[in-house]
Amino acid sequence: MSKLRKKTVELEPGARPSRIRRDPALADTPENLARNAWWDSREWEIRLAVAGILFFALAIAAVVFDIGEALSH
Repeated sequence: MSKLRKKTVELEPGARPSRIRRDPALADTPENLARNAWWDSREWEIRLAVAGILFFALAIAAVVFDIGEALSH
């Protein structure tokens, strides 16, 4: 046979290499998780929002009472 023959076509492609990272990401230590749990959770954001709403409501109430006091005299 001749050595000039074309290479045969593979009907089933070979397995592609996986694109998944082989080494897992390093997890935080328990000390870091405990220390950052308050800031990582959404609870502090909710508490801060409730405090802001209460402060705003008190400010509006103070303005209304001041205007009422000023207009009553």
